Amino acid sequence: MKKLEQTEIKNWSETLPVRRAKFGVVARQTSPFFRTQRRRLVLVGLGLAGLIACLLLCVTFGTIPVPLDQTISIIWNHTLGLIWPVARTYSNGNDTIIWEIRLPRLLLAAGVGAGLAGAGALYQGLFRNPLADPYLVGVAQGAAVGAVSAIVLPLPAFLYALGLVQWGAFLGAVVAVAIVYNLARIGGEVKSATLLLAGVAVGSVMAALTSFLTYLNQNKLTSIYGWLLGGFNMTSGWENLGRFVPYMAVGIFIALLVGRKLNVLQMGEDQATLLGLNVPLIKLVLVAAATMMAAAAVSVSGIIGFVGLVVPHFIRLLTGQDYRLLLPLSLVWGAVFMVITDSLARTVMAPAELPVSIITAFVGGPFFLFILRRKKKVEF
Repeated sequence: MKKLEQTEIKNWSETLPVRRAKFGVVARQTSPFFRTQRRRLVLVGLGLAGLIACLLLCVTFGTIPVPLDQTISIIWNHTLGLIWPVARTYSNGNDTIIWEIRLPRLLLAAGVGAGLAGAGALYQGLFRNPLADPYLVGVAQGAAVGAVSAIVLPLPAFLYALGLVQWGAFLGAVVAVAIVYNLARIGGEVKSATLLLAGVAVGSVMAALTSFLTYLNQNKLTSIYGWLLGGFNMTSGWENLGRFVPYMAVGIFIALLVGRKLNVLQMGEDQATLLGLNVPLIKLVLVAAATMMAAAAVSVSGIIGFVGLVVPHFIRLLTGQDYRLLLPLSLVWGAVFMVITDSLARTVMAPAELPVSIITAFVGGPFFLFILRRKKKVEF
């Protein structure tokens, strides 16, 4: 038996250069355009330029439209205008609308979209399945328990002004994923299938607990469902953005560092280990980064579906499976997608406002079904 294992290892190691060469090109077979790092940077740069243009256009829309030139002047005077101010051609009302209401809300939406899409891409790489999404290991269900608990508890009003619901949702999401990860650890090892099953089980328990708390506090149904449906109408403002950014920044920073390791992981855990990858450690890092991004996003927006599922899958269809490109593009275009959907939610039934999750479901659901129908089968 021992001799047979040595023979297998020898045969595998002899073919290792071929495997390395094959792996080096597998993510670049889609098009020669994606072969160089410079061109990858160009694609990401174009995406960032599109995001900035989208923010500038969408911030002008609303029940009270603000001309684009005035919008640019307002943003300039509040930022670079401290050094080089421009002439003030706008009213105080427009200044308040743009700087105090719409801009922080859209920046928050962009961050949430980037976080959900980035977390979705990480989980799809971890599970090697394009149907994985950020809520697969209990993030949404744990956040719901934390947020609903904060809503129904009779606590002083000043705590809610400090963001108690958001902190409750964030902690609930982190605790839920920590429970899932520890339950999935068997013999010091965490298998992807076990992690997935533990996530489903813990998510079901958390969902039942949320329903139980809702049933006991029917006098607060409006607040509870307002959070569960997802949106930014109750969390806009620079203070919410300030609570959200540090955790999202850490998660995004980690995600951008692990692209090459995710490429290796796609070959399978056994082969990745033989190539020198510390699989248990990279799994822990991936779960931690994805959880931080998804938990931070859900804490300020509620549960918004399809972003982490559709955006990475769409980017993969365009650029291939190279996570060095897939991850940053998912972050950028997830932000663009959320900015656009939030703008639609604000304006499509103005002055009323739709929950953003309804817009993402209307857009994401049919699109994803179209992709599945066209491809006939899911390829990864």
